[in-house]
Order: sequence, then C-alpha cells, then structure tokens
Amino acid sequence: MPKNEISSRASILELEKILLNSDNKSVVSNNGDIVRSKEFPLKHSFADGIYVRQMLMKKDSVVVGAIHNHLHVWFLLTGHITVATEDSTQDYVSPCYVVSTPGIKRVILANEESIFVNVHKNPTNTQDLDKLEAEIVSKNYKEYEEYTNKNT
Repeated sequence: MPKNEISSRASILELEKILLNSDNKSVVSNNGDIVRSKEFPLKHSFADGIYVRQMLMKKDSVVVGAIHNHLHVWFLLTGHITVATEDSTQDYVSPCYVVSTPGIKRVILANEESIFVNVHKNPTNTQDLDKLEAEIVSKNYKEYEEYTNKNT
C-alpha cells in the first residue's frame, strides 16, 4: 500500500471492495463478524472485564477490519505491518502498541509474518464471541452511526 494513496473513507471502501473481489485466500474481511479462517488463526483469551484477540498474519496477507465501536489498544508483538485508514497509511514494526480510536475501518497488510493483538473491554465477562463482536464492532458506517447515536 503506497503511502498517501489512501486518504479518505471512500478510498478505504473502494480498496476493501477490490481486495474482497479478488480470489486471493490471503485476503480476509470479517464484515463485522468474527474472522473464522484457517488462513488467519485466532487465539481468544479472557480476563476480568477484558477480551484479548490474537491473530497470526502470514507475510503478504491482508485483513480488512470491521469498524470498532470503542477506544481500545492493539499490540504488534512480532513482525511488520502497514495499516491504512481513511486518515493515513502507517508502518508499524514490532514491538509496539497503538491506542486505536473508534469509528475507523482499517486495512492491514503483513509485510512479514506478524502477531497482532487487540485488547477490548468486556464488562459482562461473556465468552460468547458472537455477543462480544456485536458489542465491539459495527459492520458498516451506517451501523456505527446508529450505535453511537444509541449510546450517547
């Protein structure tokens, strides 16, 4: 992903459309649902009030993320990724962490094999992944706007 080419919501959505229309198995979008692909193994962990989701990304794989509803933290434990959003395109080299703002769709390219970890609040301590995803992410910007309007 060349820097400065991704700079708007429309361009992120267009990139998502192009990637998802490819037959490349190393591209996955969760469309707001849990990624359930053997190409992107996930590990789910739970602590009091916290949900941790770890994903292994193979080199040259791409994930089109859902729109997160809440402020959260993500960590890059190993590897090197490029993350494109409607605001910028940035490279991250492990180890590092980022405080991630809500309401932004991300396209993540693994420049090398990488381990990516999201840490989310889980106030009900549920271990039901479908319930967690319904609270954590929105499938599209319209759903996100409805979620924020309902919860403000």
